Amino acid sequence: MRYELFYWPTIQGRGEFIRLALEEAAADYTDVARERGRGMGEAAMMKVWNDPKFDRPPFAPPFLRAGKLVIAQTANILQYLGPRLGLVPKAEATRLWAHQLQLTIADFVVEVHDTHHPVGSGLYYHDQKPEALRRAAWFTAQRAPQFLLYFERLLQRSGGDYVLGRRFSYVDLSLFQIVAGMRYGFPNLAARHESKTPRLVALHDRIAQRANIAAYLASERRIPFNEDGIFRRYPELDK
Repeated sequence: MRYELFYWPTIQGRGEFIRLALEEAAADYTDVARERGRGMGEAAMMKVWNDPKFDRPPFAPPFLRAGKLVIAQTANILQYLGPRLGLVPKAEATRLWAHQLQLTIADFVVEVHDTHHPVGSGLYYHDQKPEALRRAAWFTAQRAPQFLLYFERLLQRSGGDYVLGRRFSYVDLSLFQIVAGMRYGFPNLAARHESKTPRLVALHDRIAQRANIAAYLASERRIPFNEDGIFRRYPELDK
């Protein structure tokens, strides 16, 4: 199967969770909006996104085209890719557990996003900075620690090196991205809490050393973190 990923070409964002899975599995995929040439680029993504032929159109990127299927929502895409890429066990109960965890990660990503855009995505950060300062204070003091300690507890109880135990999965890749994103966007918060989440940190480090992930991180395919994505470094929000 050849996959086509449709996501914004200049940010990691929610699409990065899918990129990591595709890269780890050495899947045959095209990051359409980042490619040049006929039928590629951001215009190609917009064309597919707004295609009137779809009776089940995606609401927003990221979305994935796999044959005749067009699948949207990060967790939904990973649920589809997981068994096909060997990134989740076959047992239904375990696949549902993995999907549940990915949805929890999606909740965390929303909370990260809302530290810098608490009022609305259509407004610039500086248009909602007072609200962002209030939201970020609550996030750094309460919500981020709750999520990070929850993931740490899962790893402690899993009975193995990974969140599903001894079996590596796409959820581990997503937790890698969470740690990397927090280190970029909230370095002070990350420094305070990494001593309390040693298993989560160790998971991040193990994944960074996996051959396909290490090659991806060192390549131009890995978009650097920046202040247009979800994890943004605004020092005033990282108290």
